[in-house]
Amino acid sequence: MAGPNAHNQKGMFENVRIRQDMTKPFLRGIKADHMGQFPLPSIKDMAVPTTWREQVESIMKEEGLEEDQPWMLKDAKMALMWPIWHYAFPDAKWIIVRRKTPDIIHSCMNTAFMDAFHKKQNLDAVNAATVYDGWYWWVEEYRARFVEMMDEGLNVKQIWPERMVSRDYGQTEEMINWLGLEWTDDIFGFIEPKLWKARQKK
Repeated sequence: MAGPNAHNQKGMFENVRIRQDMTKPFLRGIKADHMGQFPLPSIKDMAVPTTWREQVESIMKEEGLEEDQPWMLKDAKMALMWPIWHYAFPDAKWIIVRRKTPDIIHSCMNTAFMDAFHKKQNLDAVNAATVYDGWYWWVEEYRARFVEMMDEGLNVKQIWPERMVSRDYGQTEEMINWLGLEWTDDIFGFIEPKLWKARQKK
């Protein structure tokens, strides 16, 4: 998986081969932004590769996945391509990780590689007057995809990690039980409140 970097001190926890060899090339191929910023793909006319599951499972097995072993894949761009993933893995359980809109926008505006709305042509394309407005549009687009996923009957659970930072683990424990996994105290050691960056109110 992708390791720690300047933007994420604990690591991205994303499978590098699936991200680099499958997700990004697919998005480029349909003329969408491979970073999932702008332009975003259209769900309505998205062609679904019928070999997607075969490719994913091949990578996972080559990297050590054993038969019938539970596994998870994390990628923010999955919501932009949900029909493909749903076709490939119709019985999958989806976890949508949520965050307050102003905090997301603040994070985007302070992350160097999130630069889509530094470009005037992109702001004009979404009728945004400022960089903040551009990222607000972007957040709403992702939210619309979450609604699509739930409307289509995908097995979805939403979680708000900021509750864990506040030592409220009820939602997390519920999610772990829903996944058929076992709660262990190692979870407490993984959560680092000091890394949680919320919008600074003035």
